[in-house]
Amino acid sequence: MQSVKETTELRQWFVMRDLKRGNAKQPAYKLLGELKIRFFTPMVWKLRIRQGKRVRQQVPFMPDLLFVYDSRKVLDPLVEQIATLQYRFIKGGNRQPMTVRNADMERFIRAVDAMNNPCFYTPEEINPDMLGKKVRIVGGLLDGYEGCLQKMQGSRIKRLFVELPNLLT
Repeated sequence: MQSVKETTELRQWFVMRDLKRGNAKQPAYKLLGELKIRFFTPMVWKLRIRQGKRVRQQVPFMPDLLFVYDSRKVLDPLVEQIATLQYRFIKGGNRQPMTVRNADMERFIRAVDAMNNPCFYTPEEINPDMLGKKVRIVGGLLDGYEGCLQKMQGSRIKRLFVELPNLLT
């Protein structure tokens, strides 16, 4: 069994939560990045409306979930200082913070990074080089449908044509 001093100075992955809203100006993951503390939270691309325009923005997949790699000696003062940053505790564990083994966390980070990150394009950003690429429609009546970008033969007007193979089946 490790002594209390060893466990407070041992750097490990702690499971934490951020109680700030998703649209907060300074969420915990940005604050930890500024403080040069290693952290990980799975990110996804979302379309957001900023000043009337739709823009792509990378946001946490689960806004309140954070994995932070440091020692309790460093993290405890931060948790006391920032009221919305908290440890996640083991249920019935006498307020023992959840931790993840280093090897498991590295494997998880590699798996998330290896996933195919989707790219969002507005109709203006689509160029002829993208023809034949697989796309998913976001928003509107066809939200969620997948298809391939196709060229409209004989059309003088620029149009976006997507073949949707399973739409009527």
